[in-house]
Amino acid sequence: MLVVRPISMSDYDALHTCAVESGHGFTSLPVNEELLTNRITHSEYSFAKQDVTSPTDEGYLMVGVDTDTGEVAGTTGIEGAIGWDVPFYSYHISTVVHSSPKLNVNNVVKLLTFGNNYTGCSEICTLFLRPEFRRGLNGRLMSKCRFLMMAEHPERFSKTIFAEMRGVSDAEGNSPFWKWLQEHFFSIDFTLADYLTGIGKKGFIADLMPKLPIYINLLSKEAQEVIGQVHENTRPALKLLENEGFTCRNYVDIFDAGPTVECDLRNIQAVRDSFRAQVAIAEHSSSQDYLVANTSFENFRAVAAKAAYDPASGKVLLTVEAAQALNVAEGDMVRMLAQ
Repeated sequence: MLVVRPISMSDYDALHTCAVESGHGFTSLPVNEELLTNRITHSEYSFAKQDVTSPTDEGYLMVGVDTDTGEVAGTTGIEGAIGWDVPFYSYHISTVVHSSPKLNVNNVVKLLTFGNNYTGCSEICTLFLRPEFRRGLNGRLMSKCRFLMMAEHPERFSKTIFAEMRGVSDAEGNSPFWKWLQEHFFSIDFTLADYLTGIGKKGFIADLMPKLPIYINLLSKEAQEVIGQVHENTRPALKLLENEGFTCRNYVDIFDAGPTVECDLRNIQAVRDSFRAQVAIAEHSSSQDYLVANTSFENFRAVAAKAAYDPASGKVLLTVEAAQALNVAEGDMVRMLAQ
């Protein structure tokens, strides 16, 4: 069984392994000891922080752990509110019309406009599941456990929830979109730019990025083709978020032009459809799969397990194994989502 819990410093080696295996373009997991250590420390501080009534600088990083072997299967996270301490940049795709009635000419063109429109929003991020664990409900658990947390503790998150999806790049980390930007505005390759962003050194973006809108039809054909497209490995994650109600509002990443998707917290399907139930611990024969999370924040736990829920009594039968993984006892409350 996989159980999702807050990360601790003892998980550093496993997090480093995830950073290495995630490859190029995974900005939130740089292969950098200081940054990964700081990320863990900040997460420990954020989970321990009391009386949070609105999101500020909190960052919540979690790991999925195999209860049989103790091996870390992957990582998943949420940033409470981005852009306050370190600027968060994105491109917005807009449309303009160049028209001349006298010449009977109407040209519709699209622009990329540089901005900080997601400042203050909560970001779901750092979702990575190691290849050997990509089976069953593990992927859904790692992604949707964040929505169970949001449903139970909405005061810690913003009204708008968004996610940056990894854009198109090859095995060596070369991005067609960045190649065009590099040729005209930068003198560093994509992997270095991506790495500098991951370790928080974003000053070069404001210094070198074109401030005026960019006409998309002036970009190379290769760059135009990947705007708003996702990396092959990211398609399952995008599909899952789209099924939850996330959609692209014409914002894309400034490096690889991958799409940014967003949804109002109240409209996320997992938030709407999840419900509370009272725990009863017993063996059962139910075949219904659920994602189940305890109601604690500092000691958050989530699992995918078979459970028997009785709507009339509001009680759910959990096995001893599931209850132990969730750190819950008879009579405690949990939040559930049917699968």
